[in-house]
Amino acid sequence: MIRVTTDNDITIVTINRPEARNAVNSEMADQLFQAFVAFDRDENQKVAILAGVPGAFCAGFDLKQAATGMDETWFEEHRLDTSFDGKNDQPRKGPMGPTRLQLTKPVIAAVTGPAVAGGMELALWCDMRVMERSVYMGVYCRRWGVPLIDGGTVRLPRIVGHGRAMDLILTGRKVEAEECMAIGLANRLSDDSKAIDDALALARELARFPQATMRADRTSALEQWSLGNAAALTNEWRSASTIRSDGAAGAARFASGKGRSGDFGDI
Repeated sequence: MIRVTTDNDITIVTINRPEARNAVNSEMADQLFQAFVAFDRDENQKVAILAGVPGAFCAGFDLKQAATGMDETWFEEHRLDTSFDGKNDQPRKGPMGPTRLQLTKPVIAAVTGPAVAGGMELALWCDMRVMERSVYMGVYCRRWGVPLIDGGTVRLPRIVGHGRAMDLILTGRKVEAEECMAIGLANRLSDDSKAIDDALALARELARFPQATMRADRTSALEQWSLGNAAALTNEWRSASTIRSDGAAGAARFASGKGRSGDFGDI
């Protein structure tokens, strides 16, 4: 139900349960979790894409399982220890799988169909979202009494701002692709059936850059939320060490004539 493929140094994780609009059950959540842990540990892989089979992204957690399989064992398996910092794959996985992990590499969501409820939370977990023009997002679990417990109440306000997030969280309304783009929920809009291709093109662009510095900047941007200004700046300074691995070589390439006039075609 979860398919993992590679395109050179790009990992593509595809939710493949079209008969249920790619709703995720516990087995699939575990497969998603394991797939992204494996990606993060693979030194040959640089960027990942999370997609659904064409026509769907993810309809959220499988409500048929929720109606019958949410016993105390399930709650204990997903209980989140306050000491969990999101970087270790051992303490707890989220109900949707990888949503409590903080990976060291970027993940792009290719939103190939509706991303609602927990499916929207999966998209929010990704660093960037490439969204087809005819699809939509929404906190559709609002109408069924299911809360956002895969980071939705944390990541959505950080991405779109508190006021907009409260509108979407409280009403559970449908958010069309154009509005998603306008409020920053989507990073790119694609023609229908093109999100995976466009996400691949974006992933290849990221994979071309010096990786140590890109990952250091990404980590600093993620970690600054819980820090005061002075601590955040101190934390950012740790990225300076990557000058030794990436920056000196990059400066030498620039000095040799690469990248002049904003041309990044040959770096």
